[in-house]
Amino acid sequence: MTATADSIGKTAPAGAPVTARRSLGGRIAGRLSGGLVQAFLVVVGLFWLVPTIGLLISSLRTPEDMSASGWWTVLSKPSRLTVDSYRKLLENGDITHSLVNTVLITVPATLLVVVIGALAGYAFAWMEFPGRDWWFLGVVSLLVVPVQVALIPIAELFGKIGLFGTIFGVILFHTGFGLPFAVFLLRNFFAEIPRELLEAARLDGAGELRLFARVVLPLGGPAIASLGIFQFLWVWNDMLVALVFTKSGTQPITVALQTQVRQFGNNIDVLAPGAFLSMVIPLAVFFAFQRQFVSGVMAGAVK
Repeated sequence: MTATADSIGKTAPAGAPVTARRSLGGRIAGRLSGGLVQAFLVVVGLFWLVPTIGLLISSLRTPEDMSASGWWTVLSKPSRLTVDSYRKLLENGDITHSLVNTVLITVPATLLVVVIGALAGYAFAWMEFPGRDWWFLGVVSLLVVPVQVALIPIAELFGKIGLFGTIFGVILFHTGFGLPFAVFLLRNFFAEIPRELLEAARLDGAGELRLFARVVLPLGGPAIASLGIFQFLWVWNDMLVALVFTKSGTQPITVALQTQVRQFGNNIDVLAPGAFLSMVIPLAVFFAFQRQFVSGVMAGAVK
């Protein structure tokens, strides 16, 4: 026992920090979590960007080059890149008009969902009214209703009231199907606001609207930004609803490009720049609000 005690005293002097010896698996995991994994993730990210890079390069090539070879051949002849396809795209009245229609559909549908969803989410979170929880369960249950189920009934309804084929009809459809998720998301986020903060604002004489505008909205900025990005991307990239509810003069960019595909041989120089342009705009919106989006997604993870 004495020898054992002496050996322990020599290996671990009093007051010295004791570090646990890591196992072989722990040491391997520690080494793999360093530069090797990061390099692997970079390679995966580059492969993920290959289709986007190929679409960008294709949009800068002439129709003859696209018909003759793949986009990767431009790496040996970068001087053959040109912006003539984008010039022709802007001169194409159908494409430019469809871009305007897409903006006219996406922006109002996003704003309406955000505004109405925020008001309803605040009401379900902090206002007392009869049947509040049952009404909220009814709203949440609408999340499981697929869009395809409502296409024909709402198309018949819009035809009777004169909204079929109009931009306003498409906006109403997207707003109606975007609100259940908006109310569910914002209600749960607003419910995490400390009650003491709201009570203090009420003691200072703030009414419900002022409380909502001055306290709840600034605190709910990350969740609102996340909702806005989700709704914007969904409406901008939608083609199913647009195919059903729009006509030739109200079609968004997704339907216009699908129409151009039918004449692929004659419009090959329009498809690539049009597809890239329709993709880069929502990407720009996402990166513009990326910080708020990440904050909104992680808001409920840490108390």
